Amino acid sequence: MPRKKLVGTVVSNKMDKTVVVRVERTFAHPLYKKTVKRAKKYHAHDEDNSCGIGDIVEIEECRPLSKTKKFKVVRIVKKSVFGEEKLETPENVEMLGGEEK
Repeated sequence: MPRKKLVGTVVSNKMDKTVVVRVERTFAHPLYKKTVKRAKKYHAHDEDNSCGIGDIVEIEECRPLSKTKKFKVVRIVKKSVFGEEKLETPENVEMLGGEEK
């Protein structure tokens, strides 16, 4: 049986070598025929910790790596424009001309 491949958006990369990928699917409602969106989150293995929040990635089914991880990141389809969020440190606030809180 071929392995399942899905494409989704990274919503969390806070764990070591693990990302949470949100995969959306659309389908027609069986009775009303309206197009409906549904989303599901998958934990995927990211060996190099190369995925950032907002990246579009392709994940592939693999053997169970942990209780929740059953997918691995195959490739990054598109890197996020925003990249990772930068924390507001006192040095960054001063450089931007703001005041410390």
